[in-house]
Amino acid sequence: MQEEKMSKRISRRKFLEMSAVGAAGLVAASCAPTAPPAPVVPASPQVIEKQVEVTRIVAGTPVKEVVKEVQVVTATPPPTKAPEKVADVMGTFPRRETFIARILTGRVGTPDNFNLHVGWKWQDRGIQNLADEPLWSVDFATGKIINGLADGDAKYSADFTECTIPLRKGVAWNTGRPFTAADVVFTVEANKKFSKFNAHSFFVDNVESATAVDDHTVKFLLKKGNSRFHTTFLDRWGCSRIMPKHVFEKEADPTQFPDNPYVGCGPYKLHSFDPQGNWTAWVKRDDWAKSPTGIMYGEPKPKYIIYQAFDNEGAQILAQLTHQLDVAELSADGLKALLAQSKTSRAYQPTFPFVVNNDPCITGILFNTARAPFDNVDVRWALVLAIDIVEYTSIAVDSTGTLSPVHVPHLGPYPTMYIKPMQDWLKSFTLDVGNGEKFAPYDADAPKRVAAYAKSRGYVFPDTPEFQAQAFGLGWYKFAPDVAEKLLIKNGFKRDANKKWLMPDGKPWKIVFMCGTTLSNHDARNAAAAVQQWKKFGIDASILNTENGDGLGATGDFDVSGAWPAQEPWGAGPDLYRVLDRWNSAYKKPLGERTQGHYSRWTTPAMDDIIKKLRETDPFKTDAVISVGTEGLKEAVKNMPGVPTYGYIGFVGWDQHYWTNWPGSENAYNQPYTHWPNFKYTTPFLKPSGA
Repeated sequence: MQEEKMSKRISRRKFLEMSAVGAAGLVAASCAPTAPPAPVVPASPQVIEKQVEVTRIVAGTPVKEVVKEVQVVTATPPPTKAPEKVADVMGTFPRRETFIARILTGRVGTPDNFNLHVGWKWQDRGIQNLADEPLWSVDFATGKIINGLADGDAKYSADFTECTIPLRKGVAWNTGRPFTAADVVFTVEANKKFSKFNAHSFFVDNVESATAVDDHTVKFLLKKGNSRFHTTFLDRWGCSRIMPKHVFEKEADPTQFPDNPYVGCGPYKLHSFDPQGNWTAWVKRDDWAKSPTGIMYGEPKPKYIIYQAFDNEGAQILAQLTHQLDVAELSADGLKALLAQSKTSRAYQPTFPFVVNNDPCITGILFNTARAPFDNVDVRWALVLAIDIVEYTSIAVDSTGTLSPVHVPHLGPYPTMYIKPMQDWLKSFTLDVGNGEKFAPYDADAPKRVAAYAKSRGYVFPDTPEFQAQAFGLGWYKFAPDVAEKLLIKNGFKRDANKKWLMPDGKPWKIVFMCGTTLSNHDARNAAAAVQQWKKFGIDASILNTENGDGLGATGDFDVSGAWPAQEPWGAGPDLYRVLDRWNSAYKKPLGERTQGHYSRWTTPAMDDIIKKLRETDPFKTDAVISVGTEGLKEAVKNMPGVPTYGYIGFVGWDQHYWTNWPGSENAYNQPYTHWPNFKYTTPFLKPSGA
């Protein structure tokens, strides 16, 4: 019934009509945008003195004198100019009160299902970024932890078997019901009871009991010491989110509940959505002051926020040129095209490399290690050595990505704490090529070669070692197709008469690289680059674009994927528990079942031991944390279950026509993305331009 009401309110026809109007407006895109009307100053009286000649009678004789006469005059105000009329978005939302962003992950495949506790639900359509509040969030731009539903840090017993969390007072769900510790307890118990919930394995493995000490304190008894237990509630583009008990407890099987309309503690609530999954609209809560966002930062400025899917980056550019998209996320070439044509758009950085390059995420290639031949570490390393990283990054991101040879990005604390100290080990690391031959694959000069190519493309940047390390990284792996060939031959592969590779069983070797349908996203950029490199090496490689990447990845129905090669780190501090724990064998499921660990399905006893050691290490003992984290990164490099290529970079274009005060590099008060959970904390700081 709710969906019917929403669909009637904004029909798909109106959405298509709006798109047609936007396309027609391209003709005017080259004109300068209309300037906002000058402020009208109220008229005020003015005193004016002037000399006049008067005649006086003095002793019967007329005498002429010059005297000053004072007059009070009121200036006539200039005619007021009415604000330019702007069409409502989709015929419903006033444009000056509406913020329009892009759904990063594309068209929503389950438009009427908002239950993000089960499977993938396109949480960046506004669920995590507007309507939900976690206990804590990480802000990678400031390096700070933000208290959301929590009212401070978690407290542990000395042996890390008890964890107590204080909760924020004065918070209400968007239904008006108060948020309390009972909601947290219910969430944990429901996750333990129902195996289809995403966090089921984690809570079963860790929690003995959860108790509401009072309305604003929750206490956990853990099955074993775990100093990182609380981080399951720490949002960094994903976490264990809290369920509204008064809603979910009514459901016999809450894993089948669509949670529509979504009930959350964030400052926005669901307004409507497209039944075809093209857009989702949110409206500011009347009681926004009862959200953590409102309590901490004040009232969000946009009344409405729309998340919209775009078929391609050309559609994004067109929409921003006609002021129908406030934030575009593009490719390198797309951002260049936008900035060349728009007088109101800006990038995150004003000069090269222009991009958002502080996102704590490593992109790359993910192997399905539960499927042959990717279960063979020699095959995985052969595919790495078949890549020329200079060509690869030129295809993927026009040479603007920062390389990392390990499974964390080259930014924030990670170069100093991990990548630089690991240089000697990386240089000494060798592969067994066969017949007693060893090969050292690391190449400390790879970033220099990428920088030289970028210069040849016309980019201008400093030649200092400091800038080049920051922009291009410290190293990657050698382009060694001859060594790759030896590794494959060692394992029974061979070439046919046309130099194409054959599997050990004699069949042609085919690799299908799975990625999403948005070609400017990094999963697709890595796919395009890798497939081209492997084709040159003689493999029949191809790309599969699908909207079901999460489902296929979770069940293991793929060869190679553009999903991240490792779980992202927190982005603040040295702790790599979030990265390494995803390779925990406790989460691994057989092919065909939905795994709750990393989609590579790679685990080793050595990595399990490292994870256990890190879990038992005090997170505030920095040196000990780095030591164990380094062990984990070495184990990942040796086995290469996924290939780290370059750090996630954002080619973001912000339109300043309707909204200003963006968190750019010169004013990084918050992380810059609209798809991140923290975007709700940006909304109180946006400023309407007055256009």
